[in-house]
Amino acid sequence: MAILTELPEEQEAAMTYDVFLSFRGKDTRLGFMDHLYQALVNENISTFLDEEEVETGEELKPELARAIKSSRASIIVLSKNYATSTWCLDELLMILEQRRVSDHIVLPIFYNVEPTHIRKQESTFGEALFEHKQRIESEKDAEKKTQGARKLEMWTKGLTEIADLKGKDATGRRETVVIEEVVKEINTRLELHLQRRIPHLIGMDYSIYTISSWLKRGSSEAAEILTIWGMAGIGKTTLAEYMYMLHYHEFERSSFVEGIGRRYAQQIDLQKQLLGDILKKRNIEEHDADRCTSKIEKALSRKKTLLVLDDVDNSEQLDVLIGTKGFHPGSKIIVTTKDGSLTKKCSLFRMKFPPKHTKHALRVLSDTESVKLLCWHAFGNNDPKKGYEKKAEQVAKYCGGHPLALKVLGSSLINEGAAIWSDVLEMLEANGYLTDVQENVQKALQISFDSLSGDCKELFKHIACFFVGKEREVTETILKECGFQVSYGITKLIDRCLLTIGANNMMTMHQLLQEMGRDLVRKESPDKPWKRSRVWKHEDSFDLLKKDKGTQRIQGLILDMNLLTKELSSRSSSVTEHNFQNDDVNKTFRAAQPILMVYNNMTRLWKKPKLLGSLKILNLSYCKLVRVEGFSGLPALESLGWKNLHHVKDHKVRIKDSFMVSRAKEKLPIQIFYEFGIFSTCFPGKAVPDWRLLAFFLKIMSVCIRSYSYS
Repeated sequence: MAILTELPEEQEAAMTYDVFLSFRGKDTRLGFMDHLYQALVNENISTFLDEEEVETGEELKPELARAIKSSRASIIVLSKNYATSTWCLDELLMILEQRRVSDHIVLPIFYNVEPTHIRKQESTFGEALFEHKQRIESEKDAEKKTQGARKLEMWTKGLTEIADLKGKDATGRRETVVIEEVVKEINTRLELHLQRRIPHLIGMDYSIYTISSWLKRGSSEAAEILTIWGMAGIGKTTLAEYMYMLHYHEFERSSFVEGIGRRYAQQIDLQKQLLGDILKKRNIEEHDADRCTSKIEKALSRKKTLLVLDDVDNSEQLDVLIGTKGFHPGSKIIVTTKDGSLTKKCSLFRMKFPPKHTKHALRVLSDTESVKLLCWHAFGNNDPKKGYEKKAEQVAKYCGGHPLALKVLGSSLINEGAAIWSDVLEMLEANGYLTDVQENVQKALQISFDSLSGDCKELFKHIACFFVGKEREVTETILKECGFQVSYGITKLIDRCLLTIGANNMMTMHQLLQEMGRDLVRKESPDKPWKRSRVWKHEDSFDLLKKDKGTQRIQGLILDMNLLTKELSSRSSSVTEHNFQNDDVNKTFRAAQPILMVYNNMTRLWKKPKLLGSLKILNLSYCKLVRVEGFSGLPALESLGWKNLHHVKDHKVRIKDSFMVSRAKEKLPIQIFYEFGIFSTCFPGKAVPDWRLLAFFLKIMSVCIRSYSYS
């Protein structure tokens, strides 16, 4: 009942093993060999074990000869009765021959025998060879007798040769320790960690160097935790898997637990997988989560372990999987997550002596790296095919350096012609709908969004629609008026890699994330923008106001004032200035609580002071004012923008209410917007102002505007 079955001649080349086991069944089959075989299999080492016991004198089976030739290494367990089997001795000769003619690795294990007894054929080995000699000499067939004598001589030389090889001495030692050493040596000598499928990485050289250095450095007396964090699809899992495959063999134990967030409903299965990897057991009989955590804690404390916990989205998951007792000295734990603040929230860091913690953030790829990754998935190499160079750059640019988007797009373009590439580019650039590729990428990105609280989700959509590229302080001022807890919310978005703060304190967001946020709003009413909660396209906002389509569902809109200027320039009007005395406009101003205004080419702000109790930001940049006054009617004003505030001809700008201006100057400078934004307060029960009044107000305001240009 050999494990290997007869194969046709043409299939023999495909029959490959890492290790062939040679042993005497009556000595070790039910104990040492069974445990060794299981340990090798648990390490995914392909191992040949013949389970059939034969009588002395039988010829070596052909399939055993083929298995030896198709194995990269052999482990020979030399026990006291090994030499009593002619089959074992024939295996020994074939293994040694394979070693001579190839790079076949041979590892002898001296199982309760002395190497010198084997070398000199003493003790049980001498006795066994003497019995073989007697049997051969008693053979009546002359030819068989000659063959037997020749074979006896070869067996003797073979035993001497194997005894001289460096091996493992199991005499007087714990079998589990010997088996661990054997498995580790086989792993190392065969370089099996390099033979397994390792992810192909592009653009991660710095991360590889940084994490490799982290794995190699540090005290052998302490354990360390590394958090790899970044937005969904940025390559956290791929990088962690790459590093794990390169280094797991350097540790006594290792485990890679993938997709914890999405698999956490099967919590006990995750625990059993981890415990099984550490204990080197396939079947873990435990169904209580608390007891399983306790067993994991004990196992982690006993062995130097490399542990990867992938896609963790809650600190409770870390508590359940690694507990609070710490790790064996020298252990390394890698956590991948979309939340950069998550790891240090677990119970382990509330202990008296928490482990050392390091964070490594993944960023998007450069333009050059993006093209290489796209081409790898589309063409199978790092460079585009001839004639596809420009298209590859354009497609890669759309992805914004996002590895998952590049992978999905590249894979969708395998073997496709130039016409298909052009069509895909047109679809990607089109507005209003998503391609299948975009939807697949968005599903991955939306995981982080779905994990947010309700308020944070609304904050994310507000920022995605209106505030990407805007200054943080201005954004926070506006959003506070909309009822958001902005300090808490923005911190959460940053931790979840949904938002970053760039140069000059600007709000930045990956293009694909911004598209996702806007698409979530677009789905509220795909064909009717006025029924959405937010309107960010200037044309839609203008049409909404002009045609009086506004509803109380709208929480915010933004409008390019040039659209109003163009609209009014086509009409006959001699009005160049307005005194803002209309009562309806004043009511609208107070009700809408407009937070941000930009005027251009205005010569005078207003004739009489106005009471605008909610106005916090007033931007007069690039205006041609000759008179600025009336700030006493702006009690809430916090920021006054006056970049490139011109005077007209020889007139001088006169500023009154200097106290209020000085107060506003404390907040300067302010980012310049040539937009008018209106945001409702978003509090339950508060109505959005009448859209006719807003539209009327905008029309009045626009008469003060002429052609916009930066001087």
